[in-house]
Amino acid sequence: MTTTPAPVPLRRVAAASCAGTTIEFYDFFIYGTAAALVFPKVFFPALGSTAGTVASFATFAVAFFARPVGAIVFGHYGDRIGRKKTLISTLLLMGIATVLIGLLPGAETIGVAAPLILVFLRFCQGFAVGGEWAGATLLTAEYAPKEKRGLYGVFPQLGPAIAFALSSGTFLVTGLVMGDTDDAFLTYGWRIPFLLSILLVGVGLWVRLSIEETPAFAEARRLAAAEAATLDRSKRLPFLEAVRAQPREVLLSAGALSMLFAFFYMGTAYLTAYGTNPQGAALDRPVVLGIGIAAAVVFGLATVAAGMLSDRFGRRAVIRTSSVAGIVWALALFPLLDTGSATAFAIGLCGTLVIFAVAYGPAGSYLPELFSARHRYTGAGLGYNLAGVLGGAIPPLVAPGLAAAYGSIAIGVMLSLIGVISLVCVSLLRETRNVALEHERPATAPTTV
Repeated sequence: MTTTPAPVPLRRVAAASCAGTTIEFYDFFIYGTAAALVFPKVFFPALGSTAGTVASFATFAVAFFARPVGAIVFGHYGDRIGRKKTLISTLLLMGIATVLIGLLPGAETIGVAAPLILVFLRFCQGFAVGGEWAGATLLTAEYAPKEKRGLYGVFPQLGPAIAFALSSGTFLVTGLVMGDTDDAFLTYGWRIPFLLSILLVGVGLWVRLSIEETPAFAEARRLAAAEAATLDRSKRLPFLEAVRAQPREVLLSAGALSMLFAFFYMGTAYLTAYGTNPQGAALDRPVVLGIGIAAAVVFGLATVAAGMLSDRFGRRAVIRTSSVAGIVWALALFPLLDTGSATAFAIGLCGTLVIFAVAYGPAGSYLPELFSARHRYTGAGLGYNLAGVLGGAIPPLVAPGLAAAYGSIAIGVMLSLIGVISLVCVSLLRETRNVALEHERPATAPTTV
């Protein structure tokens, strides 16, 4: 029987999962910031301001459709050859794609090839992130003691908060040094955050190479080897196993987390564009980026608090609280933002990200607990990244059109409806707090209320 790891290895695993997701989401978010502030002028100059913004966010959305594909492919290898090796691959792919975006010439230099290559590299980013989240959360969930799994599960969940602060900070410093309207910023200044990614990737590789494989995977691989002679090959494919054995969990977890994605990417990407748009909040770019850094700190703290609360009150209860709050908040958000003040923008952004964080904190332990170890990487990753398509890709893409046709309140109604979907789906899932994973001794049965 595998015993619980000593505290020092567990802290190392937590650090590795946090460092990895920070780096991957930094790469992911600098694209969203650039899509809001730079790409319409660099890659879609002929389309004008509004159409260029829509086209820019269309390339942003491409990554979300790539994420389920990445979840299936990397999930397969994560469930077959291990979490550690797969996570190293996702980190390398993300780093290479991000650096190449930083080196990509604009439309004025290579014409239509520029946005086409941009779409391909964005697909690679989404493909990598599709395999990253599940593996990072499994590292901590499969090592952590069950009574503190919610707490340790927040370490990979802190990556987006740190990454959002880093991405906003690098663009803020670059813009202030070179000038927000200076040609130097649009020509090469925006590329610096992308090129700096190579340094972060080096750090991430060093950290991840220092950890060992999880005990749950080792146990699952041992059992799979023992059963190999009695199973046909198709039944040993993690994707088919997950879809065949737990389709309900895959679909309901996707629906349950759709509001989480909608609030986060509307907050980190669309609101960045809305805050600087003359037809939106019309704030200066440094003000919006500075508020983004402060909001990242707030939602990082909220993520930790939510994970800890899920150990006491249950994962499902905390996520349901976020959904209910989101349904109400979405209707008040844009009337608040439309006042045009920096204070209102700060409250709106912080409130949106805190609601996201309340659901996101428990998600790092909830999804791994829902799935069997044999296909846990695939199942958790598939549910999470399908939610990314529903909540992360579609809302930022349709939001500009909704605002133009019906006013900004229409965006709030859309977000509120997504919140209703998430509330229904999470209510149909089971509670998993205190559930024992396969390598642990069975303990108190999970609460079902």
